[in-house]
Amino acid sequence: MTPSQRKSVPLRFALYALMAALALVFLFPFLFMVASSFKSNDAIFADLESIRALLPVGTLTADNYVHAFARGNIGHYLFNSVLVTVITVGLGLIVNSMAAFALARMEWRGKQAVLTLLVILLIVPFEAISVPLMLLVSKLPGLAFDGGALVWTRSWLDTLYVQIIPFIANAFSIFLFYQFFRDIPKDFDEAAYIDGATPFQVYRHVIVPSSLPVFATVTILQALAMWNQYLWPLITVPGESARPLMVGMQQFFGARKTAWGEVMAYAALITVPVLIAFIFFQRWFVRSVVGSGVKG
Repeated sequence: MTPSQRKSVPLRFALYALMAALALVFLFPFLFMVASSFKSNDAIFADLESIRALLPVGTLTADNYVHAFARGNIGHYLFNSVLVTVITVGLGLIVNSMAAFALARMEWRGKQAVLTLLVILLIVPFEAISVPLMLLVSKLPGLAFDGGALVWTRSWLDTLYVQIIPFIANAFSIFLFYQFFRDIPKDFDEAAYIDGATPFQVYRHVIVPSSLPVFATVTILQALAMWNQYLWPLITVPGESARPLMVGMQQFFGARKTAWGEVMAYAALITVPVLIAFIFFQRWFVRSVVGSGVKG
């Protein structure tokens, strides 16, 4: 070991210790949630002031999970959340990547104005436009399920597509695609055009195969965003037929005494599958972020 390497050992040890401490801080809420999901209300509050709150100790029971399934239509809510997430991400990959292709690889009048508008949209919080958007979709006609049959409605409210269509086009996803597409050499496009390819063929056969990392990035980020949607379905889906998992948690509140064990069980049922999937795809996610050119 060289002298410089020996000097760096304490620094690296301190860095790893800091990272471990930060990991524990972020892990505490998850441990509390999982441990509390197996305890009664009284046991949860009794353990709050000790390390026992983070550990599955004491009288443990799976009743909270049984009651969570009994009180909440988890299977139906899970189906809605999966359907909304899959359709939105699938259509979003097509729409956002094609929009970014037009911005990054084609020349047309007004492109700079659209890019400026795209950047502006990135800094506008969704909460600022949620109410105007809700008033808009409340006036749009569409189709909805009523008793298992499709019926014509005068509003998009309380439907699945009110949770899908407004989020297919996403400014942040377009920006990620645009940044990646812009760095691909245009010699590929010119060679394809010389061979008689159309712009769509260039997009399909040249750009897409060269951009799998950014497609992976957008897929993961948009899927997490749609899975965690709460505010929008809360104000646009008052009924149970199109209710997603996140909004389904509200039925555990409002009673004189909240069953916190059942709340934690429901939260664990929502969180653990996503956490397992993220851990499984962690390496792929890191590679996709690095490959997409996302910089801090």
